[in-house]
Amino acid sequence: MSEKKIIIVGAGPGGLSSGMILAQKGFDVHIYEKKQIVGGRNGFIQAGDYKFDIGPTFFLMKDVLERLFNICNRNLNDYVKIYELDPMYRLVFNDRAFIPTTNKERMIAEIERVFPGSSGGYLKYLDREKKKYDRLIPCLEVPYGNITDYLSTRLLRALPYLDGHLSLFEVLGKYFSDDVLKICFTFQAKYIGMSPWEAPGLFSILSFIEHGGGVFHIHGGLNELSKSMAKVVGECGGKIHLSTPVKKLIIEDSVCKGVVFEDGTEDRADYVVINADFAQAMKNLVEPENRKKYTDKKLAGMKYSCSTFMLYLGLDKKYEKLNHHNIFFANDYKHNVSEIVSNSIIPEDPSFYVHNPSLIDNSLAPVGKSSVYVLVPIGNTSGSIDWTANKEAFKEKLLGLLESKAGMNDIRPHIEEIRIITPDDWQNKMDIYRGATFNLGHNMGQLLYFRPHNEFEEFKNCYLVGGGTHPGSGLPTIFESGRISSELILQKEGLNLYS
Repeated sequence: MSEKKIIIVGAGPGGLSSGMILAQKGFDVHIYEKKQIVGGRNGFIQAGDYKFDIGPTFFLMKDVLERLFNICNRNLNDYVKIYELDPMYRLVFNDRAFIPTTNKERMIAEIERVFPGSSGGYLKYLDREKKKYDRLIPCLEVPYGNITDYLSTRLLRALPYLDGHLSLFEVLGKYFSDDVLKICFTFQAKYIGMSPWEAPGLFSILSFIEHGGGVFHIHGGLNELSKSMAKVVGECGGKIHLSTPVKKLIIEDSVCKGVVFEDGTEDRADYVVINADFAQAMKNLVEPENRKKYTDKKLAGMKYSCSTFMLYLGLDKKYEKLNHHNIFFANDYKHNVSEIVSNSIIPEDPSFYVHNPSLIDNSLAPVGKSSVYVLVPIGNTSGSIDWTANKEAFKEKLLGLLESKAGMNDIRPHIEEIRIITPDDWQNKMDIYRGATFNLGHNMGQLLYFRPHNEFEEFKNCYLVGGGTHPGSGLPTIFESGRISSELILQKEGLNLYS
């Protein structure tokens, strides 16, 4: 046990996971959150009687969450009600629809129904990607603070499966010849805000994580997980201070000593954990003289993910023909992706995702009504799209696509509540650099050792959690960032994570 004090800036998933662990281990944990609710992008929007997740709408790798709660001597199932979704989602193209399942026999039948003769490739995919998963996941569970960490046995064993010389789309070409079927196993690059034609081939494990481990929903929305994690922090003795924005870090003699709040007061601690968006935190929380590596010029030159245009609709009816998760692809998906990564084009024919959770979860909308969430991958703010001028027109375009592509042909008169988040809103209201919803890009030059380190390089006693550090963006890896950074602090104090 340790009575040393830890300040965590931000109550997002990474900050909450590190707060749970460090409070459980006896540290005096204080989490300072700018907003009035916990969760960050994993929080919620309340629009009248309708409730929506802000960002993530499902989670993968349940074992990661279970381990996090077990470390704190708690059972995940005591805090949230979890549904496994089968089928996982519905993928709609201009000439066909494909409905993947985690059941191997039914999946083979579905592939043969939609892509005759392709099921043999699916079996090859399961076999090799399982081996790849087993080799790669251990590499993501440890920090990369030194270049010599690349010489570890676990990483050397994974090298034959990294596929770093191939794009994600090329890796799926090992299994399938039909380009549409390849898209069905590579669209998951959206989870890291990248193009399947540019994302490194190692990310083929993203689709395997779904097919091998399942897709899950939490009753009340994924935001309930953030609330439960905050509850565990409190049960373990930690304190969460909402509506308490941090203005800057206190750095003396290259050591992080605490934080200064917006009102000018300060708080000091033995360690500081940063859960704010990485680049935004560097620019706003750290004075330029304390950033020798991550200068403004360096930050501007790094690669960032795409953004998203969000539409939250409270409807006075349910659309039973939609699945829980639905993705509608542009007629020319590759062209659409190129428009997105250009960061300067609003697509004429966008791909979009529709979340329709009220089919199975009656807590998000009044009886007989539904909370529908629409996400469109879109360029980040580096391309200077004027969203003030284009917001309403793009909203109307999306409503038209919901009518024509999603079968919601009478949607407009049924809208009781509507909320919108544009890339500008992600940047200016949610404090995300360039509105890059999925944080730093996941190209090979920004992974492992080449991503900002969990034990921060610029000054001592400062640790990073969240999508801007190792292992990367996406909820499971963000939870892991909290565990990794917490374990580094524990090691520094001579403590063990599992005792």
